[in-house]
Amino acid sequence: MDGKNSLHARAQLADIARGLMRKRRSFSGLAADYCHHDFLVREIDARMQERLDFIRISPGRILDLGCSCGGSLPGLTQRYPAARRIGLDRAPEMLKQIRDADALVADAAALPLAEASVDLIWSNLLLHWLAKPALALCETQRVLASGGLFMFSTLGPDTLKELRAAMPDHFEHTQKFADLHDWGDQLLSCGFTDPVVDREDITLHYDSFAALMAELRSGSASCNAENRRRGLAGTSFWRQVESAYARQEGKWPASFEVIYGHAWKMPTPARANESPLRFYR
Repeated sequence: MDGKNSLHARAQLADIARGLMRKRRSFSGLAADYCHHDFLVREIDARMQERLDFIRISPGRILDLGCSCGGSLPGLTQRYPAARRIGLDRAPEMLKQIRDADALVADAAALPLAEASVDLIWSNLLLHWLAKPALALCETQRVLASGGLFMFSTLGPDTLKELRAAMPDHFEHTQKFADLHDWGDQLLSCGFTDPVVDREDITLHYDSFAALMAELRSGSASCNAENRRRGLAGTSFWRQVESAYARQEGKWPASFEVIYGHAWKMPTPARANESPLRFYR
């Protein structure tokens, strides 16, 4: 690598590191109140848990990847009472609220766990926050035991489409959300087998623009995109957004495209006339 490329690579790594620190500070600062404003996270978690009814697995060790304050762990404990449970998050303040599980402060892209040491890896609404989600997927595949299951949810491109449409400038004001098909491709690239990916739309309605924005901020729905606005947006800017925001019957809608997926770590021979990757819409 020449000097110019080396400097560019170091600059990219530094930018990723700064983004991680911003997110860590953001989530840690919201930890005390987070569990009072995570209705959507808990609703999606419940829908993920229902999907386990159709999957036969008896995990000895479970990792909740990006667990925040551990909201998924009670349901997983009830379903798999004999399993050892680990809650992992990069925000230490979030982990202080975890009970009846091991808490681990770490980043999803560099898991401090041995290869093939976990039977079920659970990740509810984490992956879209990551600058390089493929790194986390490959780490997940590494620590998953043979025959183990990775189950996740994330957000797709239609998420907060109303807010993006109302923005009066060219900056990105929400995260960049990957498409359904991109997640399937990345799972295969990282060595998973039999991935299944599907999606659904959930729309929440708020009584006011202020209530909508307060809810988004309470869930740390800030933007970490490269083309984000660097300075603070003033009152006049947000008045323009409020004026342009498309309302429905006097309410302020917020759309969320939820992507669900699961995949296995096990060699699976190709079956005749069957695609190894299935999408459902």
